[in-house]
Parts: sequence; C-alpha cells; structure tokens
Amino acid sequence: MTFDPVLPPAVLAVVAVALVGLRAVALRRAAGAGHRALLRWTTTTVAMLLLLVAAARPGSGAAVEPGSGQPRQAGANVYFVVDRSEDSALTDLDGTQRMSKMRRDIDELITAHPGARFAVIAFASRPAIEWPLSEDTWSLAPVVDALTPYAGLTAASANVNAGAAANVLRYQLIAAGQQYPHAPNLVYYLGSGAPESSVPQGTFDTGPVDGGAVLGYGGGAALRDIAGQLGLPYVQRGVGEALPRPDSAEASAEPGDPAATDGRVEYYWAFTMLAALLLLIEIFLTTRDLLRARATRREVPT
Repeated sequence: MTFDPVLPPAVLAVVAVALVGLRAVALRRAAGAGHRALLRWTTTTVAMLLLLVAAARPGSGAAVEPGSGQPRQAGANVYFVVDRSEDSALTDLDGTQRMSKMRRDIDELITAHPGARFAVIAFASRPAIEWPLSEDTWSLAPVVDALTPYAGLTAASANVNAGAAANVLRYQLIAAGQQYPHAPNLVYYLGSGAPESSVPQGTFDTGPVDGGAVLGYGGGAALRDIAGQLGLPYVQRGVGEALPRPDSAEASAEPGDPAATDGRVEYYWAFTMLAALLLLIEIFLTTRDLLRARATRREVPT
C-alpha cells in the first residue's frame, strides 16, 4: 500500500497531533459520564481518524516519491464542457434525448483515455463545476449518470449562453498547467449551440489546447464558431457515428516522461464512507438527545 496525501505530510501530522489533544480532553468528560458517553466518544474519534487516513490517500500502485513535491504526470487532463440547458432535453429524430447521447459519449470518452484526469463543467446561462479535475473515475461514473437538463428560467432556450463556461475553463486550464506542466490538456465540448438564445454569447479565449473536439447535438453554426475558438474539430453527432479517437500523444503523457507513473487504485473512499456512517449515527443520537431535552423542559411546570 502506498500513500499520496492531499496535504504535505507535516501538515497532516500537525492536524493529527491537534486532534489527539482535543479528543484526550473530551475523553475526561466522557469517562465520567458513563459507558454510553464513552462509546459515543469512541465512535466520533474513530470517524475523525478515518478521515485523517483518507486524507493520506492510501492506495495500491505507484505514488509520488516522498519529498519530490511533484504531482503525477501520467495521462491527460480531460475537460468535459456539458450543455445542461433546456435544449439538452430535446428528443432528436432517432427518438433519443440529447442529454442521454451526451452521457453515453462521455462514458465512451472516459474509456478512451485510460489513466487520465477528468473534469466536468456544466452550463446553461451560467457555468458550474460539476466534478473537479480528478483521476477517480470510479466516483465520476455516478456523477455522469446523474447529468440531466437543468430546470427553470435560467435554463430556458432563450437564455442559454453557449460560451458561459469560457472563463471557468480558462482558469481550470491555467491551474492544470501549473499543477501538471507536462500533461496534455484535452477539451470536449458537448452542446446544442443555443440556437434560440437571445442573450450575448461568450467567447472561448482559453489559449491553445492539445486536443479534443466540439460535439454537436443541435445547431451547427454557433458550435463551429466555438470549435474555431478552441482550435478543435467540429463533429456533428448522428445516429451510429463513432466518436473521434484520440491519438497516442493526446491520450497520455509524453513518452519517456520521468514523472509518469503506473495507474493507482484509490482506497480513500472506503475510509470516508465508514467515517460518514459513524458521524451519521452521532448526528442521530445528538438530535435525539436535543429533542428529549426540549420535551422535558416543556413538561416541567413553571
């Protein structure tokens, strides 16, 4: 088992020492309040320790060499810019909803980029980061499955800004360039092009990207403009058509890159799930105690 902590080990050590001190103080009070209080102290302490272990990111496979200070460079940074406006709820002539096609295409593209890190930026009239850049595809899968068209006035066809995600994408690319300087950046834009919109449209001024495509599920004119802004090919998604396949330079880090490492299986999610379960139990017991105390105060005569 290897570790790839989200914070420097020294910081995690300081947090661990502080936690031990605080829980030791709480232990004195719990020990004098009976077995139930001591049991609750134990479950809360275990939950906190599990979160610390999760922050150390245990896993199997290669990790960053201790003291190197450099993130892993294997694989590409892949950004999915997804149109979740009312237009994505439309059903095309083949009887399939556009959003359903988008989810299917995203799943296929994830498979086509093994070892990559992925991010999901959704938009309608405004952008939102649905999934920050991460190589955890196991947790990403349910996020993609849950992508549905937004509801409400801000998602209406007349209010859609096809370039709403431009600034968010630009800053994400800048951050990725600083964190993963040797990794290629790929952008896949999936949208309808806001053909009925009456609001000003944003412009993608992100600088050059290393690959990807603009995948069209509706009006082509605006989408071709976006493809030109990003320097990417435009691909109209039709029935039975294959997605563009990334070449080897796009799909992975540069050959021979000394920072590149083998894939790594993360286990942090198991520790966070256990911690969440223990904390939910504590929240339930605390809420029950508060309700009982309130009921007791009401019963006491004034």
